[in-house]
Amino acid sequence: MDKKIMITTQSDKLLHKNEQWIPGGVVSLNRKCEPNICFDTGRGSRVHDIDGNEYIDYQGGFAAVFLGHNDPDVNAAVVKSVEANEILMSAGPTATEGILAELFCRCVPAADSMQITTTGSEATYHAIRIARAVTKKDHIIIMQGGYNGWHNDVAGNVISSLGNIGPRTANGEYPFDPISAGIPLAHQSLVHVVNFNDLASVEAMVKKYPVACIILEPILQNIGIVKPREGYLEGLRRLADVNGFLLIFDEVKTGFRHALGGYQSICNISPDLSTFGKALANGYPMGVIAGKKEYMNYFNHPDKASRVLIAGTFNAHPLTTAAAIATLQKLSAPEYHVYEHVYGLGEMMEAGLHEILNRFDRSFHIARQGSAFCLYFMDHAPVDFHDIMEHHDFDLDKQYRHKLIEKGIFNFPLPIKQASISYAHSAADIQETLEKTEDVLNDLLK
Repeated sequence: MDKKIMITTQSDKLLHKNEQWIPGGVVSLNRKCEPNICFDTGRGSRVHDIDGNEYIDYQGGFAAVFLGHNDPDVNAAVVKSVEANEILMSAGPTATEGILAELFCRCVPAADSMQITTTGSEATYHAIRIARAVTKKDHIIIMQGGYNGWHNDVAGNVISSLGNIGPRTANGEYPFDPISAGIPLAHQSLVHVVNFNDLASVEAMVKKYPVACIILEPILQNIGIVKPREGYLEGLRRLADVNGFLLIFDEVKTGFRHALGGYQSICNISPDLSTFGKALANGYPMGVIAGKKEYMNYFNHPDKASRVLIAGTFNAHPLTTAAAIATLQKLSAPEYHVYEHVYGLGEMMEAGLHEILNRFDRSFHIARQGSAFCLYFMDHAPVDFHDIMEHHDFDLDKQYRHKLIEKGIFNFPLPIKQASISYAHSAADIQETLEKTEDVLNDLLK
């Protein structure tokens, strides 16, 4: 029997020490979880904590580390940038930001041009600001259960309780359920929350409010893997065209993980604007806003009153730009077979989980898109947030994740969070994960 590895003495000491100087002890409180595990090193598909435990990692920096931890080609590009004495520019353009922009736009067909930020949240912030400048409207639509960043427009309704938002509504909106204090009520009144896969509710919002844009993950990956129903994204494109608002795809998670052209190249829907991050630079801090030139040019509009500001000292930092160029080059290179490899591992994982779970008298559904997957303890594919809240067994999910961690299989220990396979994972990693998963389910379900 595997030795349990839930020895977190040093991890707990580090958290308590950090709490003296950092509120909550963690600089991004989304990372704080139970059990508290402090990781210090990682290579490929494996990570190690400061207590000396090793894990096969399916968290991957919230799905950012698509090529694997410390990919040698990406790291080599960063080291080369350092050794070349490339500097943080205080004036003028750089050659590397131009190289990255051209490479990015060649990868993403719907992107006529792009701008670089330091985070995905900054990118979604700018996308919404452009939409308001273009349409001269203030209201926006977001998804219940989606996550599009930390700023006022979108910092709500991430994983709400039904007590806060109420039951499923027909062709209506849900209360804004802020995930942060400090969001003015007047600002909240401009944000309208609907369920994913519900075109009628979007249509109702557009009739009721002057809507500048709708922003959504084309697959809801904040609550696992919730796919769009047939015709849903096409319907949003049509509603945007007819009603004069912008369609924004938040591909910070889906972009480059599912296809070189983003999920938009899979569903064949061209949004007006898109945002990217995470896998774009294999975990180095970068965000991108991209889209149709007629909208992107608002960043350089000749009329000052219409111009949208983009600024940031660390935008296109030479080290992160080098990482992004190396990442896209590797994803683009046919000799690496990146997407073929990760899709194959995803299929292996899904088939193995089906084989194991079919032995138990328990409802389940495995939702997967390529290398990202989520096991739901419910009897059908979820269609929206309410569907998950009403049918998924959250207690079992939590126990399942904790017991896997005890066996050295790490995914974020919060129910309905997706698991992410990287290019560095191997068939042996998947097989070991399935064997330990079988042990865990035997403990939980027999």
